[in-house]
Amino acid sequence: MATSTLIQSLDLTFSDGTAVGNTPSNRRQIETFLAGGTIVAGDWVAFDTTETGAARVATVVQAGIVATGNPLVVGVALVGADAGEKVDVVVAGLATNANVDGAVVAGSPLSAGAAVAGRAGIATAASIVVCGVALEADVANVASVWVYKQF
Repeated sequence: MATSTLIQSLDLTFSDGTAVGNTPSNRRQIETFLAGGTIVAGDWVAFDTTETGAARVATVVQAGIVATGNPLVVGVALVGADAGEKVDVVVAGLATNANVDGAVVAGSPLSAGAAVAGRAGIATAASIVVCGVALEADVANVASVWVYKQF
């Protein structure tokens, strides 16, 4: 399902002085897909090519392992879902609880599905897809990341 991309104000207050606040949703785009299998919150997800027709790009699954990075990656799931359920996915912008490999530090370029399904690891010279960048070091394989828009 398509959503609108709105221009966001950089000001933290309205012209009358009322505070706007600074939230994780600033400059973030979320799309809703159907889960093609079990998805855990924070998983990097990819288009489900086992589907047919338009369902291939309306359905996502946990990003599968591709040694050079999964080119079908769409973004990071905000919530968990079972097959057939709706799942909200950050397709661009801040994802605060993304599943990543243990070696990730702030500034690491990320390639999803390179070693572990559903996780992003540090992109290498062989990576064909860089899907985002880590904004902090991982803690127990979870980190805040910036998802590069590919959808």
